[in-house]
Amino acid sequence: MEKLIHRVQDANTLLCVGLDPVGDDTQAAHRLAEVIDQTSGYAAAFKPNLAFFLSREDGVKLLRETVRRVPAGIPVILDGKFGDIANTADHYARFAYDVVGADGVTVNPYMGDDAIVPFARPGKMVFVLAKTSNQPVHSLQDVALTRGGYLSDCAAGVARQLDEEHGGIGLVVGATNAAAVARLRSLSPEQWFLVPGVGAQGGDLAATLRAGLRPDGSGLLINTSRALWQAADAGATARELVAQINQFRPVAV
Repeated sequence: MEKLIHRVQDANTLLCVGLDPVGDDTQAAHRLAEVIDQTSGYAAAFKPNLAFFLSREDGVKLLRETVRRVPAGIPVILDGKFGDIANTADHYARFAYDVVGADGVTVNPYMGDDAIVPFARPGKMVFVLAKTSNQPVHSLQDVALTRGGYLSDCAAGVARQLDEEHGGIGLVVGATNAAAVARLRSLSPEQWFLVPGVGAQGGDLAATLRAGLRPDGSGLLINTSRALWQAADAGATARELVAQINQFRPVAV
């Protein structure tokens, strides 16, 4: 997490800029460049969503170009929600890190540590899905365990143990349930949370920050995608979001 921590401290920001490109390939490439250039002064990280690139004929090429455009010193988290057995996970890790050039990934922990550990390279970041921002009718994450808590708590516990063993492992925790953010923060007091769901999905920014910030005013990456992509001035919107976030930080890092 060192690269992320340095960036957060240097730029005084917890904003993660999501990159979910829409439009045809030419439009997408142009807008990706605009958003990166306009928001890079305010971004703690960039998070390209793999699906929005793989759905394009030359999507991997566009993804690599996008990652290369991000200024040095700002981490890139490839949001692929990878989750497969160890041998396959190793190949996904090679794709994310060696082909694309990402600094981190998101991982589905359903297959256990086999799906997580191959991504835990030195200097890389792994964000394990715990309590995501979607709100399905049938949610595995909200299944109650006989020993108490929920399946999302179990995922957080596995991630915490692996973080102690390997380092660089955090959680994906959606902003659409502030109570869950607070619960998972109590279970994982030191880990970084990647937090989607603010904005279009209805997550409450203030409630999320109050629930999830660590005492040092850090530990959360607040992701915003559509609000920045659709903004007439993505830089101005990013600047305002950073200001809103920093109002709730008890310590300016």
